[in-house]
Amino acid sequence: MSKTEKLFTGNCIDELGKIEDEKIDLVYMDPPFFTQKDHSLTTRDNSKEYTFDDRWTDLDEYLELIKSILTESKRVLKNTGSIFLHCDRIASHYLRLLLDKVFGFKNFQSEIVWAYKRWSNSKKGLLNSHQNIYFYSNSPDFKFNKIYTEYAPTTNLDQILQARVRDFNGKSAYMLDESGKIILGKEKKGVPLSDVWNIPFLNPKAKERVGYPTQKPVLLLKQIIQLVTDEGDLVLDPFCGSGTTCIAAKLLHRSFIGIDKSVEAIELTRRRLKELVVSDSHLLKNGEDKYISKSKHELAMLESIRAFPVQRNKGIDGFLREYVNDKPVPVKIQSEVESLQEAKEKLKNATRSDKYDFKILIKTNEIEQNSLFSDFSDEEDILIIDSYDLIITNWKEMRFSGHPIPRKLEKEESLAAG
Repeated sequence: MSKTEKLFTGNCIDELGKIEDEKIDLVYMDPPFFTQKDHSLTTRDNSKEYTFDDRWTDLDEYLELIKSILTESKRVLKNTGSIFLHCDRIASHYLRLLLDKVFGFKNFQSEIVWAYKRWSNSKKGLLNSHQNIYFYSNSPDFKFNKIYTEYAPTTNLDQILQARVRDFNGKSAYMLDESGKIILGKEKKGVPLSDVWNIPFLNPKAKERVGYPTQKPVLLLKQIIQLVTDEGDLVLDPFCGSGTTCIAAKLLHRSFIGIDKSVEAIELTRRRLKELVVSDSHLLKNGEDKYISKSKHELAMLESIRAFPVQRNKGIDGFLREYVNDKPVPVKIQSEVESLQEAKEKLKNATRSDKYDFKILIKTNEIEQNSLFSDFSDEEDILIIDSYDLIITNWKEMRFSGHPIPRKLEKEESLAAG
């Protein structure tokens, strides 16, 4: 089968009209979201700015365009084909109704939630951290490839691997042989992919980031393409933008057609197709647990002073939730193998390039003074406080060793009792 790799500059309706009936296996659409804004973003080296206009006369004009594109997409799709329409909260409810009208509500397959973590100090309300992707087939006879994911750490695999039947009450029960032993079930491949996809948003430093305003991760498009196509199938993106769909299709040995009215977008897509740069997701490879370096005890210490934890940093273990002098306050926990001076040096080195008015060091060993109250170290910008464990340990040693208890510790005891 000959491979198709085509890019067209022009109006997507006009270009779709040139494609034969029942030619396409998958249509992925990431159309404008009806934001009523101009969107722009520059490349990391500030050498190029990419822009596009998402302003419309009214909602009717916007929906009329989308309906025309959906109608043409249905015409070019094979009977076994599918369409994925990417949208956000602004007009998603209108788009879902259009998809029902064009493809039929019975051909609705899934509403995929692409969830991601993304920091923002946006307007009043909940932080937007997901987008929707509507999955419709062109008929009940659509192509679908199951994708399996790993079992959760809390899953009892020994129970999963055992065969089950329904008892007289319709409840699930283990299947037993004649001797009463549990029968093992069929081989398991994992957990079938759900409709919530935790794929990281492209951060500004991602190597595949090219500066296009609505650029999506290649990993997201690869998962869509793998679900409903096979090698050699033809993928169409009528709003190809920076070309992520085309990149993913090429990496998976699919044919593709990309359409965009922007000459700059098509040029960018051509360049990316030559480079084929894809960012690895360490989060997806390793899982979130691999990024947690703090013990429960350390997390409890940070929580006791109302500090956010910081993972994978040798010199900073957290930041106070409240700023001081409108600046963040870093926190370091002295480790079991560090001297107090070593802990101070690590904290100072980790904050040297940034301007913080104050830093906090939680002392956990080599006690030099016993105080529940804050004492300044020899560096005036570092505040040293003893951990509760050390205060209690020191109190026990003083109480039961026969030595007199320092006046400071006596004061702390009376306050604690009061």
